[in-house]
Amino acid sequence: MGREFKSGGRLRPVDLARAHGLSTQAVRNYEGEGILPAAGRTAHGYRTYTPLHAAALRAFLALVPGHGHRAAADIMRAVNAGVSEEAFRVIDETHAQLLEDRRTLQAVERALRELEAMGGREAAAAVVPGGTFIGPLARELRVRPATLRAWERAGLVRPGRDPQTGYRVYDDADVRDVRLAHQLRRGGYPLERIAPLIAQVREAGGLEPLEGALRDWRGRLADRGRALLAGSAELEAYLRDISAARGAV
Repeated sequence: MGREFKSGGRLRPVDLARAHGLSTQAVRNYEGEGILPAAGRTAHGYRTYTPLHAAALRAFLALVPGHGHRAAADIMRAVNAGVSEEAFRVIDETHAQLLEDRRTLQAVERALRELEAMGGREAAAAVVPGGTFIGPLARELRVRPATLRAWERAGLVRPGRDPQTGYRVYDDADVRDVRLAHQLRRGGYPLERIAPLIAQVREAGGLEPLEGALRDWRGRLADRGRALLAGSAELEAYLRDISAARGAV
């Protein structure tokens, strides 16, 4: 059952503010930004709000955790302007991004599983005293040396140099980073998003500590999914209140 909207009942800015732990200035700002409908005015020019404004504020604050402040504000402005289709488009974009983030997490987890299954194996021909040269490593991964050099320019790997020949030499950590990058690239992961992940692996000193980060990542995605559900529920309630208010006019 939906909530019954009552057209009566004036609310002051301070009433809305106190109910949600906000300042009265924040409430006025939200109205000025179109997040809340325009307030009424008393004969002396003071703002007055109604339960409809309270419903709008509840909806906005519920949308923020899942959509972020900017998208939540865009949604509310569209709804208040009577352009629900635009609000739904913004909502769809957030859900699409969440789905993409889930797919990204799955790609990272798959890459880590494949690396663990390899057990740190290295091609015998690739190993030289102090590390691995670019040619044998490229052949092991079935990529071109130019690809490894491109990954280096993108910050994915930072091989040292042989002091006598000047050739690139990949130590064990470099080989690990290259293999991780290789698995992620096979999964369609873009270079600009691989670099921060590998930087995290380097900082952690290996793949194992990254499992904790992945668990946190999964938790954040789950929390965001629930936040989107909660925001949608409050927005739907606000839409019903708008319809009821218009029907009462």
